[in-house]
Amino acid sequence: MDFNTIRQYNFPTPIRFGAGVIKELPDHLAAMGLTRPLLVTDPVVAELDFFKAIGDSLRARGLSVEVFSGIHKNPVKSDVLKGGDVYSATERDSIVGIGGGAAMDVARAIVLRVNHRRDLFDYDDLIGGDVYVTGEVPYFVTVPTTSGTGSEVGRSAIISEDETHRKRILFSPKLLAKMVYADPLLTMDLPPFVTAATGMDALTHNLEAYLAKMYHPMCEGIALEGIELINRSIGQAVNKPDLESRSRMMIASLMGAVAFQKGLGVVHSLAHPMSSLLDTHHGLANAVNLPYGMRFNIAGSEEKFRRIARTMGLGGENGEAVVQRLFELNGELNLPIRLRDAGVRAEHIETLADLAIDDFAHPNNPKPVSREDFKQLYGEAL
Repeated sequence: MDFNTIRQYNFPTPIRFGAGVIKELPDHLAAMGLTRPLLVTDPVVAELDFFKAIGDSLRARGLSVEVFSGIHKNPVKSDVLKGGDVYSATERDSIVGIGGGAAMDVARAIVLRVNHRRDLFDYDDLIGGDVYVTGEVPYFVTVPTTSGTGSEVGRSAIISEDETHRKRILFSPKLLAKMVYADPLLTMDLPPFVTAATGMDALTHNLEAYLAKMYHPMCEGIALEGIELINRSIGQAVNKPDLESRSRMMIASLMGAVAFQKGLGVVHSLAHPMSSLLDTHHGLANAVNLPYGMRFNIAGSEEKFRRIARTMGLGGENGEAVVQRLFELNGELNLPIRLRDAGVRAEHIETLADLAIDDFAHPNNPKPVSREDFKQLYGEAL
C-alpha cells in the first residue's frame, strides 16, 4: 500500500487520508467561504512546529487565524466555556480541532456551545440531553495528530465536571466533522510513550467494540480489522516508526472509533476513574487494565475470543492466549503491567470502584460488572 497516495473515504464523514494531505486545509476552508477559523488544540501541540506551519499556511491563504489551547489533559467544562467565549469575542466562522482526544473533545463541545446556550451539561446524552441539540452548528474540521481515540470521526465529546471530575457525554450527529484530514506525517514525531499509550487506547476501542453485547456485525467486522492492523503495526510504530506503521495505526484508530458506536465495556470503566481521580493518561489507563478486563470477559465469549486470537495470529486460539499477548504488548511497548506502576495505591481502590460502577461504558460489556467485580479487578491489577 502506498501511503503517499492521498485517498478519500466516506464513513459517513469525508476522510481525506494520506501523507501531506494537511496541505489541502487552507484551500478547503476558502472554497467553503470560511475565512476566520478557530484552531482548537492542547498546550503541547500548540508549541510544535507542524502546528505553527498549519497556522502559517492558513494565513498565507488570506485567512484570519485564532488559536485556543487552554485545555486540560482530561478536559473540563470550563475549558469549553472559555473556548466558546474566544469564538464569540473574535467573531470566528468555523472550528478546526487539531490534536488528540482532549483537543477533539473540547473542539466538538465548543461547536455545540456556540449556538446552544443552555447549561452545557443539559446536553448530556446519558440524561437524554441530545433532544436539545436543535440549532445549527459552526463548520467543523478535524485533524488528528495521534492514533488513539479516533475522535476525529466521532459525534460525541467527553467532558468532565470541574469540581467532581465526573465525566459527561455530549452527543449529536450534528457534531460530526464536515471533513477530516488524517495525515500520518503529523504523528511521526510523537514520542514513544504517547505512541504506545494512544495505540493501546485504539486497540482497547476495537477489542471492546467487538465484544460489546449489542448485535452489530458491521462494527464487529471493522473492529477485527482494526485489531489485526494494530497487532501488526504498533511495535514498529513505537520502536522504529516509519510511514507504513504510522499510517496503519492511524487507520486502525479511525476504525476503532467507528466500531465503538456499538459500545465499549469494562476496561473503559476501569480506566475512566483513573483519569478522573489521578489524572492518569487515558491510553495508559486502558493499556494497564486491558489484559485484566479481557480475562474477566472470556467466560461466555469464548467463540469471540477464538476469532480475536486467530485475527492476531496467536498459536493458542483461546482467550488466555489473547490475554498473554496483551501483557506481552505492554512489555514490548515499555508500558506498565501493574496499576501500582501507574500511580495507583491500595487506598485508591474503594473510590475507584465507586466511580467505575457509575461509569457509562460497562453497561455494554458482554457480561454484567458489579462494584465487587471492579474492586477485584483493581486489586488483581494492582
